[in-house]
Amino acid sequence: MKILHIISSGGMYGAEAVILNMSRTLNENSHSSILGVFSNSANPNLQLHEVATAQGIESHLISCAGQIDRTVPSSIRELVARANADVVHAHGYKADIYCYFALRGSSLPLVSTCHTWYDNDLTVSLYGAADRFILRNYGAVVAVSEDVRHRLLKAGVRKEKIHIVRNGIDLRPFDNAAPSLREISSPDNAPIVGLIGRLATEKGVDIFLRAAARVLADLPATKFVVIGEGPDREQLELLIDELQTRNNVFMLGRRDDMPSVYASLDIMVSASRHEGLPMAILEGMASGRPVIATAVGAVPDVIVDGHTGVLVPSENVEALAAKIVTLLNNAAQRENLGAAAKRLIEEEFSAERMTTDYLHIYEQAIAAKKQQASAHSISSAISQGKTK
Repeated sequence: MKILHIISSGGMYGAEAVILNMSRTLNENSHSSILGVFSNSANPNLQLHEVATAQGIESHLISCAGQIDRTVPSSIRELVARANADVVHAHGYKADIYCYFALRGSSLPLVSTCHTWYDNDLTVSLYGAADRFILRNYGAVVAVSEDVRHRLLKAGVRKEKIHIVRNGIDLRPFDNAAPSLREISSPDNAPIVGLIGRLATEKGVDIFLRAAARVLADLPATKFVVIGEGPDREQLELLIDELQTRNNVFMLGRRDDMPSVYASLDIMVSASRHEGLPMAILEGMASGRPVIATAVGAVPDVIVDGHTGVLVPSENVEALAAKIVTLLNNAAQRENLGAAAKRLIEEEFSAERMTTDYLHIYEQAIAAKKQQASAHSISSAISQGKTK
């Protein structure tokens, strides 16, 4: 089967990791996964395209200028024909909208994955409203959590079209990775607490930084790292200066050695205000790290408080800081949480399991499209017979 993934990518984040994990697994199992990545000349965002190409995954750039580019649908149709795709799989509201207008009325099944649900930004909210209307016309819509499924139902997507597929990861890179950040903890082997994610409001990086300041009042040797890039970087840097934590907090940007980064952490934190099923949490758990996370989206489906991680309320600086201090003071608890987390990921969140689930959805979407075409042919034949 040939699957064409279409995405507007802002960097290497959760959806991109899902696509790469699925593509590698598909290609290793006699299928073909091809990427179409939107590229704006003013802000090309080529990271996904470059990483995919380096990993031997076929990837093509689709020129997309500005908020609306009327040439994109025809570019998608050309790529579909060139790839000889059996299924087109859209990721994100921009891909959903363009793929719909490119392929409506065609015999090709459309599948979309709703990786998360953001409605706090006006522009995103407007696109999201259009997206949710358009998704009603897709052959299948995948939600990464029960929370996202519920929101899709409220938006009017029919129940029988919605499938839940939990994100999966390639476990191999996380086995026995060597730590790469220990120079930060030298010379006293200070503990490192890290947050991995896009530097944007929904990720709660500001909450993490404020919690770090509280922790440092009790455990002043602790080091904190933030991995990722995004639109809020400048104001987050200002917040670090305001909190006077510059000597202990490090903004490390994007990293290409993530398994080694996770291996360096004593605790991983997710402070998100909104989430689907964060890949960073799954990767941290696969690395055997104890994770403290806000109880939002599908996070409680993965983290059982006190067993596979620790849950805290969203936007609660005091609660987050208190849990960090508790875990830093209890090495045995950190080890137990990390081991239980790793077992869970190995058993339930592999890339192989995720890819198998998607293949079933693709097969169903193809069969439904063929049935629809057959019914249309019969209806047309009957209509022609009546007119003779």
